[in-house]
Amino acid sequence: MTNTLITTKSGGLGLRNPEATRSILAAIEDFAAGKPCDVNALVNHADSHRLRVGAYRVLMTVDTVIEVSWIEEVKKRDERTY
Repeated sequence: MTNTLITTKSGGLGLRNPEATRSILAAIEDFAAGKPCDVNALVNHADSHRLRVGAYRVLMTVDTVIEVSWIEEVKKRDERTY
């Protein structure tokens, strides 16, 4: 499956760590290309998924009918991430 990805932040991912940004963008591109990724559906959140990239989580809404994913937020994982 190939996805079109849309970020909801106008300035990109909004991260200060350039190395983490590169890793996250590479993982997002792999997901968009249909490559195996660490993506799971979130419980009790319709169409919401999370992509795990090291200590970061990419929270997104996935529309499988038209194959579009909206990246809602990228956060460093801690006890308040979800």
